[in-house]
Amino acid sequence: MRAVKFKSFSSGSCGNLYLLSIEEDGAIQDSIIIDAGVSLRTFKKELAAEKIPLDSVRAILVTHDHMDHIRSLGSYCKYLKLPVWATEELLTAMMHHTYTLDHLGAVKRPLKRDEWNVIVPGSFEARYFIVPHDATQTVGYGIKAGPLRFVIMTDVGAMTSEALAFASHAEVVVVESNYDREMLMNGPYTRDLKLRISQGSGHLSNDECAESIAMFYHEELTHVFLCHLSENNNTPELAVKATSDALAGIGLLPSYPKSSVFCSETGRSLIMQPLPRRTPSRLFTLKEEE
Repeated sequence: MRAVKFKSFSSGSCGNLYLLSIEEDGAIQDSIIIDAGVSLRTFKKELAAEKIPLDSVRAILVTHDHMDHIRSLGSYCKYLKLPVWATEELLTAMMHHTYTLDHLGAVKRPLKRDEWNVIVPGSFEARYFIVPHDATQTVGYGIKAGPLRFVIMTDVGAMTSEALAFASHAEVVVVESNYDREMLMNGPYTRDLKLRISQGSGHLSNDECAESIAMFYHEELTHVFLCHLSENNNTPELAVKATSDALAGIGLLPSYPKSSVFCSETGRSLIMQPLPRRTPSRLFTLKEEE
């Protein structure tokens, strides 16, 4: 039996790190992480709690160079010496970044544009797409994880046609649902910060995320994870409601009230789950096959 597992260690402005693993006959063989905004100590502790061997982690993908995504990357480079995959532009910027400049050089691996890059032979391939966000450069990833097609886009100022195209071929999508527009506009943030968040190069609102999910939904999509929820301008309930309403608009309804499982008219099911901001999620099984 082969299975693909997924876990979020933290998802929000306090830190971001996501794990994808391939399990063979009940034992994790290969894993990668996306971003390194969680301390190495916390990462090791959570891996041990899930009985995932540290030496199963083979590589790191980086989405962009904001602090909450690379805060601990230098430690991972120094102590784990894992290859760090990112675009040439991001790697160049991170060679001069406080968190990474001393330890990135020996492990950096540039990604080729518009093709699948072998990240872990036999287990993981990745292809990036650029999304608008006010970092040096920000990307989402399409990932072939064993038998699974997976997409992650954690900071998205506005949805793009390329991002939608990647998501429309994925079985699992992790997508930002950052803020509730009313909470943001009526909240204590300065006008400039509100504009930075909401005008195309900041973050994706609940409604924008929900509309995007309705656009890229297809019947092979099995899981949608809502990520990077704002602590000050959102709640899990508001994010879930926006997406639930959008799913209802295309004919997917919860299997029972407040269920995270939505069913189409043809009987296909979709699991929709918000990821916790500061704490690890459970370990999800995304796909199993003989």
